[in-house]
Amino acid sequence: MPRPELIWGEAFFAGSLAQLIARLSGLPTVVLLLALGLVFGRAGLNLVEPEALGDGLEPVVLLLVSLILFDGGFNLRLAGRDLQRAVVRLVLVRSVLGLVGGAVLAHWLAGLAWPLAWVFGAISLATGPTVVNPMVRQIRLLEPLGKVLEAEGLILEPFSAVLALLLLQVALGDLGHWQDVALLLGLRFGGGIAMGSAAGWLLSELIRRLPSPSPSLCLQLSLGTLFLLVSGVEGVLPEAGLPAAVSAGVVLGLRLADEQAAPLEELVAQLAQLAITVLFPLLAADVSWAELSPLGLGGVLAVLALMPYRVLAMQLGALGMPDFGWREKFIVGWIAPRGIVTAAVASLFALLLDNAGVPGGSSLKGLVFLMILLTVGIQGFTAPVLARQLHLVQPPEEKAAA
Repeated sequence: MPRPELIWGEAFFAGSLAQLIARLSGLPTVVLLLALGLVFGRAGLNLVEPEALGDGLEPVVLLLVSLILFDGGFNLRLAGRDLQRAVVRLVLVRSVLGLVGGAVLAHWLAGLAWPLAWVFGAISLATGPTVVNPMVRQIRLLEPLGKVLEAEGLILEPFSAVLALLLLQVALGDLGHWQDVALLLGLRFGGGIAMGSAAGWLLSELIRRLPSPSPSLCLQLSLGTLFLLVSGVEGVLPEAGLPAAVSAGVVLGLRLADEQAAPLEELVAQLAQLAITVLFPLLAADVSWAELSPLGLGGVLAVLALMPYRVLAMQLGALGMPDFGWREKFIVGWIAPRGIVTAAVASLFALLLDNAGVPGGSSLKGLVFLMILLTVGIQGFTAPVLARQLHLVQPPEEKAAA
């Protein structure tokens, strides 16, 4: 078995190589990160073997993912009540329709048993900022569309992780009633938000009261608070650490003055980008063609059907919103790549199912990674073209002015 430090080194190298190729070629970064992970991993050269990291992989992934979500929350600015209402409405509509549609497609087309199909439906809700934000920046998507997509990912990514874990417990027989799922969902998601908001408020008060704090000190205080918060919350409420990370970032970003937030925001964003650079290839390296091939054409059709289904759900969710014409609804509905949290949740769930002796864990993981591959690949290449054709791209001078 390769040494753990070598695996991390190879994953960092694969990610940095993908960033370099993206810069030189202009190709979508998220597509290249995924592709290099496959090339270096079990589906290709088999140089990066995440399973060799053992139990040490999960906590590191959790903390790095929490950093990415904290960065997204810190940068989130939803100005105006109309935009806030639009985000809430779209998220609520898609949560219901997306869960049902994902489960039905996974069962009818991919052949998953109903308990695991519901788990897949919950996992498919997540559209992570790890892939959405780089895609939106590269496209130069007009505002507020980019903010809507970013906010949707920040809300639904931790929500889907909590919901999927509870539905997995139903599949394993640990929870027997839907009432238990609803109660624990509210407790873990709401509890995570409450504890994260409190931590964000305390951190902002500390930074605001420090005499002339340096950006590096603010960064260290933020990371220390974030990692302690996430690990502590996870010990009390499993899967609640991710919503806590988002809410802490949102509260901190809202309460700090611009002169304090700007330098800290830049440092946090750089670290979050580094986390994306290593995590995406590392988790993609864990995918083998043997996990994808048994799904066959049904698995491909299930994932492909999710894309127009989401567009339809967004059309329904945006009815009566004067700021969203058919072009805006279409591009918001089309851009829905799945990212790191989706991959991490699928890998963990497959392991839990295998340990419990429940069949279907590899099929669930294979279908989730197939969804990641197809959504990142297809939307990574088509979204820039569609945005230009629909005239929803910022002109270069507006980007420079911003």
